[in-house]
Order: sequence, then structure tokens, then C-alpha cells
Amino acid sequence: MKLSVIIPCFNELKTIDAVVYAVRNSPYDNKEIIVVDDFSTDGTREKIRNELERKVDKVIYHESNRGKGAAIRHGIKEATGDIVIIQDADLEYDPNEYPIVIGPILDNKADVVFGSRFISNRPHRVLYFWHSVGNGILTFFSNIFTNLNLSDMETCYKAFKREIIQSINIEEDRFGFEPEITAKIAKLRCRIYEVGISYYGRTYEEGKKIGWKDGFRAFYCIIKYNLFR
Repeated sequence: MKLSVIIPCFNELKTIDAVVYAVRNSPYDNKEIIVVDDFSTDGTREKIRNELERKVDKVIYHESNRGKGAAIRHGIKEATGDIVIIQDADLEYDPNEYPIVIGPILDNKADVVFGSRFISNRPHRVLYFWHSVGNGILTFFSNIFTNLNLSDMETCYKAFKREIIQSINIEEDRFGFEPEITAKIAKLRCRIYEVGISYYGRTYEEGKKIGWKDGFRAFYCIIKYNLFR
């Protein structure tokens, strides 16, 4: 089994070293690490070029800031592993939990696995109340249309059999990737599992990027990709 880890990053100078180190030292020796720099302007790009390129398998440099969805889409196209997992560059998610996330696929029980921040007794940093409310509303709204019973549609940790994720035409360039991909895998009738994971969230002062405008876009994407695709 070969695992492809896609790391989209934009202005993550403070964490890019740590995330590459954590992914390299995570379980499974047969890993392909693909970093996609989405035109970082804070020194992340230079650090990747000068220090990290030799520590990963592939680096993709965008020549303009296109968004997280665009970075994930580009990374997925380059993946060659049997399983593909998304890893944010901010270390809110722990690479040591890869066995938990991909376990149902390895056991041939699932085609896609969502790592839920809300169904486990693992550590969770206590942060924004309204973020959790918004996440719950978006997940509930998505579930209405997909007829899935997910608890965390917006999670970063999603793992896919490579042939499935590469068969999907990903259209969203920003954070709309999450509801879009959920709608499209639901239409494929994939075997979807959900597993509990830990979550080490960060504040806006620490670099968190998603905002209220992305929440409205997510609502739009739920309607668009469930009813008009």
C-alpha cells in the first residue's frame, strides 16, 4: 500500500517545517508527500525551495493565489498512491492518526473516510463557539441533500481510494471543495466511513484563514453540486 499525502499551503512559514517533519515521520514508510504552494508571499515558498524540496517527493508552485481547492485539485492529479489523504499545513490535524483515518479503506470496508472532530474522546482545543455552530449547520444542510449522516462534512482529513478521487472533476478553487466533494462522492454511492480524530485548532491571530464569506459559499456549493451537477 502506498499513501499519497497532499499538503496545500499558503503563507504557512511558521508551520511548514513542522508539518513536513510530522508527515515524514508518521506511520507507513511507503508515502508520497506532495506539497502545493499556492503562491505564498510570507517566505514559505522560499523555505520550501531552499530547505524542503529534498525532503518531499513533489512540490508544485502556483504562479498566482488560486485557493485551497485549486491546490488540492492539482495535488490529486499528481498523486500515484493507492490512497490519497489531505493534510493541511497548519498542523491542526495530527499525521500520527493516519492509521485511524485510512484503516477502513485498508480493511476493504470503505472507499472514502472522513475524520470527524466531533465523535471522539481525543483531544480537542476549545475555540470558537460560532464556528462549531456554523459547521454543524453546514453539515446538517449537506446531509439533507446527500442523505448521509456525517457529523463533520467540513473536516480536512478526508481519505480516498485514488481511483475514486481522480475520477471526480473538482471545480471549486477555495473552501467550497469540502461540500463539493461530499456531494460528488455521495452521488457515486461510495462506501463512506467516519472515524473520530483529534483537533488542534488555531486562532485567527495564529493564522486561521477560513471566514464567514466561506460559510456562505459553502451553502451555495451544497445547493449547486447536489441539485445542478
